[in-house]
Amino acid sequence: MNYKIDNLQYCNWSKEIFEINREANLDAVHATICYHEDYDELQINIDLWKKYFENYSSLIFQGFNSKDIERAKQENKTAIFFGLQNCSPIEDNIEYVEVLKQQGVLFMQLTYNNQSLLATGCYEEKDAGITRMGREVIKEMNRVKMIIDMSHSAELSTLEAIEISQEPIVVSHANPSFWHKGLRNKSDTVLKELNNSGGMIGFSIYPHHLKGASECTLDSFCEMVAETTKKISVKQIGIGSDLCIRHPDSIVEWMRNGTWTKTKDFGEGSSNNPGFPPQPSWFEDARGFSNLERGLRKVGFNEEETRDILGNNWYNFYRKFD
Repeated sequence: MNYKIDNLQYCNWSKEIFEINREANLDAVHATICYHEDYDELQINIDLWKKYFENYSSLIFQGFNSKDIERAKQENKTAIFFGLQNCSPIEDNIEYVEVLKQQGVLFMQLTYNNQSLLATGCYEEKDAGITRMGREVIKEMNRVKMIIDMSHSAELSTLEAIEISQEPIVVSHANPSFWHKGLRNKSDTVLKELNNSGGMIGFSIYPHHLKGASECTLDSFCEMVAETTKKISVKQIGIGSDLCIRHPDSIVEWMRNGTWTKTKDFGEGSSNNPGFPPQPSWFEDARGFSNLERGLRKVGFNEEETRDILGNNWYNFYRKFD
């Protein structure tokens, strides 16, 4: 078994991006299809993806479960799995959880930086934990086998989600805070509870999450991965690169601000550096997976462990939700 999976991308989707992902031999990509959209707006995004699947059928198709990862490997294509970085599309209607799962949404974050109807985001000053509706939505997500993602959630909310959920959860794209204390990165406590509950973390290569930002070295990143295995099993880690390439800077402004504020929010950036940060030279796009393979072997991971980190672990995790 040798699958390659990037468990988070939000690129400016095009034939070029899909070809790059094929050059990288990616069998599956978890693609963000929502940041701030409501239910109706999400349907527009899903319709756009239907056109992608039709127009680029030689490169991609929609994935629904682990069997589609196997199919992608056999057909030399990339299975695209839908994920929501916000719970906004379910609005205040729990019935939408099942509707969206039937449309192929496999992942949903309970928050995107801010307080939501379900939980507290990592940018809030006070963390109230999982709300009453959040508890009900977690149960419903468990029932329909939609994966809970807490990448943009605050500490207490993340820990409570792990405790409440009857299924393992994920942090699809973040790094340990012991390495870089970004607001989005996760504590040793979260790593411990993910480990104990069978959850997964996908390491992010978005510069604001990296020690040294865009100048982060491959060695530093891979040494961090090795250090993290002292806190969570090597079978429970993967890659969630958070690639956002080919977008104009107006997109990151929208990602940060949506329609919730009239005061410009710079998120993890600043007024001096408001746009997308440049990717590290060793991971300018998904073809950097080959560099990750080399770097992981250099810091001591054997061939099996390296394959696990670069995709097999995500494949095994997906199988739990078939």
